[in-house]
Amino acid sequence: MSLVTTVLAEAGHVALPLPILVYGIIPLVLFIALGAVLWTYRDVANRHQAKADAYAAAHGGAPGHSGH
Repeated sequence: MSLVTTVLAEAGHVALPLPILVYGIIPLVLFIALGAVLWTYRDVANRHQAKADAYAAAHGGAPGHSGH
């Protein structure tokens, strides 16, 4: 055995600071929170269609098309 394996074997059981279930719940809650933030930005371009049409008309673009 290597020195590291020997030291880890001698250390014995080390208790975790939180229950194991919490280590799965934390990323799940974080993922849901980030998903909620992403959801708030859905369809933002279409909320301002009048501004996009005015900009396109002023710059020689087709109405209803704000892309390049």
